Formats: sequence, structure tokens, C-alpha cells
Amino acid sequence: MADVKTSNFIRNIIDEDLRAGRHAEGIHTRFPPEPNGYLHVGHAKSICLNFGVAEDYRGLCNLRFDDTNPTKEDVEYVDSIQEDIRWLGFSWDDRCFYASDYFEQMYEYAVTLIKKGLAYVDDLSADEIRAHRGTLTEAGVESPYRNRSVEENLDLFTRMRAGEFPDGARVLRAKIDMASPNLVMRDTVIYRIAHVPHHRTGDAWCIYPMYDFAHPISDAIEGITHSLCTLEFEEHRPFYDWLLEALGFPAGERPRQIEFARLNLTGAITSKRKLRQLVEEGHVRGWDDPRMPTISGMRRRGYPPAAVRAFCEEIGVAKSNSTVDSAMLEHSVRDELNRNAPRVMAVLRPVKLVLTNYPVGETEYLLAENSPTHGGQRYVPFARELYIDREDFMEDAPKKFFRLKPGGEVRLKHAYIIKCEEVVKDAAGEIVELRCTYDPETRSGGAAANRKVKGTIQWVAADHALTAEVRLYESLLRDIPEGEEEPVHFIDALNPHSLEVLTDAKVEPSVRLTAAGAHYQFLRVGYFVVDPDTTPDHIVFNRIVGLKDSWSKVK
Repeated sequence: MADVKTSNFIRNIIDEDLRAGRHAEGIHTRFPPEPNGYLHVGHAKSICLNFGVAEDYRGLCNLRFDDTNPTKEDVEYVDSIQEDIRWLGFSWDDRCFYASDYFEQMYEYAVTLIKKGLAYVDDLSADEIRAHRGTLTEAGVESPYRNRSVEENLDLFTRMRAGEFPDGARVLRAKIDMASPNLVMRDTVIYRIAHVPHHRTGDAWCIYPMYDFAHPISDAIEGITHSLCTLEFEEHRPFYDWLLEALGFPAGERPRQIEFARLNLTGAITSKRKLRQLVEEGHVRGWDDPRMPTISGMRRRGYPPAAVRAFCEEIGVAKSNSTVDSAMLEHSVRDELNRNAPRVMAVLRPVKLVLTNYPVGETEYLLAENSPTHGGQRYVPFARELYIDREDFMEDAPKKFFRLKPGGEVRLKHAYIIKCEEVVKDAAGEIVELRCTYDPETRSGGAAANRKVKGTIQWVAADHALTAEVRLYESLLRDIPEGEEEPVHFIDALNPHSLEVLTDAKVEPSVRLTAAGAHYQFLRVGYFVVDPDTTPDHIVFNRIVGLKDSWSKVK
């Protein structure tokens, strides 16, 4: 066994199994997504857990698509799921499977249950089945079709497969116990009719197994040792075990289902139905919109995969549901980028600054550090006309404002100390230019290089700067003020300010022709990534996270 990471109850179970001599052939897990949408941050936790456990114990992890509901599934989702897993740094090697691989075997297993008197064809409608199920305090009512003969059930099930009946006319149900305290065990439906083409099997089938039936059988066929599921499947575990026993899988070889708490993140929507609604109604630009909590959205936002894995490791694996502060995820992202993102200077809301005593037409190149972690230097052009951020100047500044103000001094990062001498405004009273002087002796190596001022600001040379589009993202959901009722519909809780687009940001020229996905820290601003919308003539940056780390203060 490999050295394991932080201990948790799942690893404790596996350790006990290995000590008891079980699973000598090795630990085998699986990640079983349904290809009916893009994966979200909650799935990232499951991916890291299933593939991570397999890695830690030198075992195997299968990728298995639960493609049992063709009405909602699409090849687009299959491809996106595979891309997400690879991006997180995991591989299934040659073990990519589909529940549809086993449709014929599942059908035969259903026939086996019928022959054993453990399944029957029911003519009740979905609403009638629901009404017969009973409640937590009242037993269910047996279907009038429950005691059909084996021969009649086999005939009807064969005709269901042949397509003789319309959708909803009949289902196949397991025959268990309508008085069970567990509602799942009250003759759960295991097959339904659906005359819908399947993205892999075409028109070969018009009946499809339910997830509760397909999941344990797929696990058993693939030799899964530990079937890790989220907590909502805990009440389904008795059926999981009942089915494998009823089908005669040897006790020592059956997979074991273990439930863990799903990931709930503050400010994040983790319902596929709601995420699909956001996409289809145009509230976001697509499944990979950087405001979306999908893995593809996080990737486009600029979250490094190592940070997402570190976050999943940090939150751990628990037995009870809870909600994790999204600041914790941002902390992991910021921590990773702080170590690895090169530093550049950018001005998001530019105002021109002219150094009146700097030679006209001259450009000098100043050395700047690329990264405090990895070192390296670059040359940054400096000239008479610069841009600084409007937020770094205040005409009527309070006492503790240590950036630029009339008559005040600041240091330009990597350059000189400057002093504001004049403010130029247009006819509307808007500031259009700041006229300053610079102290040539304050450059590194100069006679007054060590002269101290309280403020340091970033800048870019006007004639050399790149104009960039910068997309500033905030939470997709707005904060609900104390005392205000929660909206009935989640759409009403969307943040109208979740995206601000700046079209005239100025960035130093070192980022020219950078590939999409490249990360940077814009000094004093935040962390940014080059968006795929970038072209050679138009660079687009997404803000990943700001510099402020609220989670580290909590810790």
C-alpha cells in the first residue's frame, strides 16, 4: 500500500479490509457520471476521491458513464466529462466503460429475477405507483399486478423489449417488501419503457434500466471493490446489497457501497437542472462561463487544477452534509497562483500621466522581477507618457491616502519617485491627464534610490502598452441582505453585477501573443488568465481572484 494522504473514514474502511485479507487483487473504484450535463465543483470532489483513493492504494479507477436515460444524454457531455477528468490530472487508461455496454447482461439479470419470483411487470402508472408506495409511517399497498405468474411476467417483459407497449404503459419492479420501513425497498422500479434513440445503441432498445438497477450490476461486472457514493444514496444501499445477493454474486466478491457527504459551496449552484436552465435561458454564456461552478467554468476562469485538487484534499471526506465557504476554494487558488503566476503590471482604468521633465521621445528599459518564487527578470519600457489607474489618484485625498495626490509623491514600481504638479480636466470636469515630475536619482542604483515614500503604484508606458479587454467576475448569486426573504426562484437571486467588462485596460507588452490559459498576477490588482477569446490583435483577460485572502484570516 502506498503512503496515504490525510486519513478519513473511507480510507479507514479500506485499511481494515486490507488488514482482514480482503481485496488481495487490489483496490478498484469507479467514477460514474451521467452524461446529461457538464460536471460541477461537487463532481470535482468525487473525481479526486475516487481516482485519488485508487492512486493512493496503487489500485484502479474506472470511468463509467451512467447512460441509462437517453432522453437527457448527449455525446457533448461525454466529451466534456473526459476533458474535465484529464484537466484535473487523472487517467482511466483503457478503462472507459458505459452502463450501455451491459444492457444485454442487465436484461438477462432482470429475466433471472423474474424467474426467481423476485420481479414482476406492473401496469400501474407512475402516479399510481407513487400513491401505492405509502409513507414513512404507513406501509405501502401491493399492486394488483404483483402476483402475476412467472410465465406471464416473462411474456410481458419480452413484449416490452419488443416495443409492443407505449411509454409509461408498463414497468418492471423488484418484488421485495411493500411494508419495509425503507421506501426504496417497496418494490422499486427497475425497468421502464422509453421509445427514445440512445446515443450509443441507437434504436436497439426501447426499455432502459433504472439507475438503482444498473449501478450495482455495473459495479459487480467491473470488479469494483469500493463503490463510493454521495449521501443521498445511503437509503438505496439496502437495495444495492439485496440485488447483488438475489442475483447470486458471491458474498466475498460483491462491491461495497460507502456514502460520503456531497460538496455544498456557499454562493454556488450545484444542481444540474438549474445550471442547464442558466445556459438555456441565456443568463450565462455557456456551460464554461467563468461564473459557472462547472469544472469547465473553473478552468476558463483560470483556476489551476492543482488548486482544485488541494481544495478537495483540504475539505476532506465527511459522513454528514455541510456547506464549505467558497473563500476556502479561492484561498487554494490564490495560494497556487501566488507561487507560480508571473508578475506583470496592468492598469484597468487608465488615466494618462505625463512626466514633464522626462526627455521627449526617449524610452528606457527597466529591470523587473518575474516571480519571487521562480525568479527571472524582464525589461519593462519606461517613457515620458504613462498610464496609471484612476483609483491610484485622488484630487481631494484624505490624510491616510498614500497613493498619488496633488503635490504628493509616490514611487512607480520598478522605476522612479514622481510628484504630481498639475491636474488637467476636460470641459465636463473629468480628469484627463496628470502632469508630474520625476526624480532621476531615485532609480535603482541612483544616488537617491533609497529615498522612502509611503506609496508605490503600478504603471505602463503609453506608447508600448497593449490595450486589453478585462472581464471582472463576481459571484453568480447576490448576497441576500439580512431581513430580506430568500427568493422563491433562484433566478431572482442572480447577481446583476456578476460580470463587468473593461474594454480599455492597458497591460505591459511582455504579455503579447501569450497563449490562452496563461496565468499572471497583475501587481496590486489580482490574478488573471488569458481567455480563449483572445486573438493576435485582441487580448482578453479574466479575473480569477483578487489579492485579498479572507480565508487565510479565518484560518
